[in-house]
Order: sequence, then C-alpha cells, then structure tokens
Amino acid sequence: MSKAPHHIKDASLAESGQQRVEWVAREMPVLALISERFSREKPFQDIRISACLHITTETANLALALQAGGADLVLCASNPLSTQDDTAAALVAYGIPTSAIKGEDDTTYYRHIRSALDHKPHLTVDDGADLVTTLHVERCQLLKDIIGGTEETTTGVIRLRSMAASGQLKYPVIAVNDAQTKYLFDNRYGTGQSTIDGITRATNVLWAGKKVVVVGYGWCGHGLALRARGLGAQVIVTEVEPTRALEAVMDGNRVMPMAEAARIGDIFITVTGDKHVIDKSHLELMKDGAIVSNSGHFNVEINIPALEKMARSKRRVRPSVDEYTLTDGRHIFLLGEGRLINLAAAEGHPASVMDMSFADQALSLEHLVKNRGKLKPVVYAVPEDIDKEVARLKLAAMGIAIDSLTPAQKKYLSSWQEGT
Repeated sequence: MSKAPHHIKDASLAESGQQRVEWVAREMPVLALISERFSREKPFQDIRISACLHITTETANLALALQAGGADLVLCASNPLSTQDDTAAALVAYGIPTSAIKGEDDTTYYRHIRSALDHKPHLTVDDGADLVTTLHVERCQLLKDIIGGTEETTTGVIRLRSMAASGQLKYPVIAVNDAQTKYLFDNRYGTGQSTIDGITRATNVLWAGKKVVVVGYGWCGHGLALRARGLGAQVIVTEVEPTRALEAVMDGNRVMPMAEAARIGDIFITVTGDKHVIDKSHLELMKDGAIVSNSGHFNVEINIPALEKMARSKRRVRPSVDEYTLTDGRHIFLLGEGRLINLAAAEGHPASVMDMSFADQALSLEHLVKNRGKLKPVVYAVPEDIDKEVARLKLAAMGIAIDSLTPAQKKYLSSWQEGT
C-alpha cells in the first residue's frame, strides 16, 4: 500500500463505491485477463505511476489491474466534474491514494495534480495532458526519471503533438486515443451513448422531433449523430473539414455552417476539441429555450464568458442545468457548466467499451517499461500487435470466432507476381 496522501470527499462512501466497481468489472473481461497475467508477472514492480483520469468505476478497474502488476500508483481527477465520490473512496480503501472531489474548483484541481506529481512518477497516465504539461512547466526536475506516458483522449494527443513538434516534449508518450480499439469504439459508441444519457438525465428532454446540432464529425460526432437519429432526432452537423462534412452528408445528416444551424437548433452538442466553436455570434442567433452542451474534453468549446456577459440573470433550474436569461428575454440552457456532459450529469462511457480502452492503456504502459531507454521523446501510436490483441481478446470474451488466413492466402497477399 502506497503511503502517498489522498484527498476525497467522504471515506464512508467506500463500500457503495466498491460494489459499483465490482459491478462494472463484469463488463470488463479483457482487462480482467490482463490483470490476472499482471498479478503473476509483476511488470510494474518498483514502478511509480501517477495517473490523471476521470475517477469512475471503470478507471478503478484499470487502477486495480496496474496495482496487481506491482505498480505504486496514485490517482487524481482529469476533470473537476467527472469524479464519482464513492469511487474515489473505494480507491483509497483499495490502497490506491486518490485526490479527487466532484465539483472541485480550479485551485483544488491543480493542487491534486501537483500532489500526484509529488509521487515522483516513472510513468504518467493522462486524459487531456494537464498532468504532463504541469510536469513539464513546474516540475522539470522530475523529467529525468520518467520512462514514458500514455494519453487517453483526442484533446490531450493534440496538445502533446504540439509539444513534440516544438521540441518541448521530454519523454515518449503513447497516444492510446488513436488505437483502433479505442477510437472506433470508445469515441463512437461510448461517447454517442453516454452523451445522450447525460443530456437526458439532466433535462428529461424528448429527442424525437428535436433538431440536434452536432458540432464536429470526428468519431465522437459519428456516434452522437447515430444515437440521436436512432431516437428520432433531426440531426444537423457543422464541420470545418470538407471530407468529414461530405461523410456527414452521405450518412444522412444535414450539413450547414454554424451561423445557419444556430437559428434552428433545439439541442447543441460540441465534440471538436477546439475553442469557442459555439461563439457569441452563434449564441445571439439561438432561439428561446435552446439547450447547449459539450462533450469535448475542456469547457472552452462554448464561449461561456460571452454567454455570462449577454445574460441579465442566471439560475440553476435543475441539477446540471443553468438557465441564462438574456437581455432580450430569450433563455439559453447550459448543461454541466460546459464540461463533459456525459460525466457531469451521468456515469460516462459504458464499461464494455472502456474495457478495450483501458486494456490498451495497461498494455501500452507495459510496453513502455519493456522498452525503457529505447524510445525517443515523441508521440507514438499504440503498437499494432497490442491493438490487435485487445480486439482478439474482446471477441473471445464475447464468444465470437473469426476466420484466419490460409498459408496460400498469406502468400498471395505478400506477393506481386500473381494477377489476372
């Protein structure tokens, strides 16, 4: 058990948290298989890990797998509103120091990140790159002992690639977000379902017949559009990339500029990873009663400061729903303070998809340890053999068998002589 400090809301919540951790473990068979092997082989013996992740029941199962592998692990939250306080208490009871409280302010949030860095990690696990950037800016003296790190989400990968391009990244990081067993499932099916779940819990809105504006058509946008259409919504997509916009059209969505969508949308959901994609000019066009939400990593996708200035009053009308009354009398409803609505108002992604994402995390961390000192300080893709192994294990856990190439087929695919 680590002797590192912890900071949670209420230790008495541990029992209920442990019950929920055990419940989602049923849906995480791949991570369970990895954890069993880790417990025998101890790949992280004498390795300190600092992880900045959403403190959820699924994350707890990843933490337990790393602990089984011998890791000396500490956790902090990667988002002020995503923490499940009973899960944080359960983690501490499991002997994993955790610093995370749902609703913590920015000062507390960064104090928790610095506490995680006080652990003097050999490996970092990040979701959004706040841990890594704080390490590089404020704790440079720790960099010499870092073996490597992993990054869970699109926003973090963008930040880390920017650091690497400018020569600022000082250790290798594996972009777990870019693994096929992550983005094709976690981003698409996980974000699609959990975001709809969060908005529904926050508002109890009927989706059928609503004009839903999906801002950004990456894999998260794909999933959102798919689920919203399935509930009977009329989906409108806004994009800046022509290929993605064309794909959105071919998938059956309406595509238009945000300035047009703002006038007719009922529910707006941002999933771009960029800043102010819903800006003041768009807020000025929205109709009375428009619901605005975000499922991108940071709370900058909606220009909330502009909304605050436009409003003559603001009140909390439901948990996770703030009503802004504008000077012209219109009302705009902002969900989850502009933060990840699937975690601010719901429980995040279903465990079944996080099983693959966290399997990628666990195996990528093992890969970093095995290749200690051999990797350059750049952003790496998840090794293809890890990606395929996670998919294979998931299929096996689902009781699904697939075909294999015959020797003749392998030879044909690796040769060029045979043709028409």
